[in-house]
Amino acid sequence: MCKNKVTAFILTALILLIALVPLFALKGAEFGGSDDAGSQIVESIQGNYEPWFTPVLETLIGGELPGEIESLFFCVQTGIGVGIIAYSFGYLAARKKYKGDNQV
Repeated sequence: MCKNKVTAFILTALILLIALVPLFALKGAEFGGSDDAGSQIVESIQGNYEPWFTPVLETLIGGELPGEIESLFFCVQTGIGVGIIAYSFGYLAARKKYKGDNQV
């Protein structure tokens, strides 16, 4: 096995350990989002906290979005972001690869 494959294997194993160890080490722990944690802290400091605005989609539909719809929007945002980053890396790699080959 070449050195790059060993390094890739070790890094992949390390990433999996970092992701999975907390799930098994902290049984019964709640892993919440930072939005919820922030609003809870503000509520504990200032008792009658009200948000400055409501989300646009909640205003349009007249109620709170179901969890599945929020997850869908989050996944779409993630996909768009990953697409932009992947396109940028691909563009930079291709630009470097084909630089100077366009001469006639």
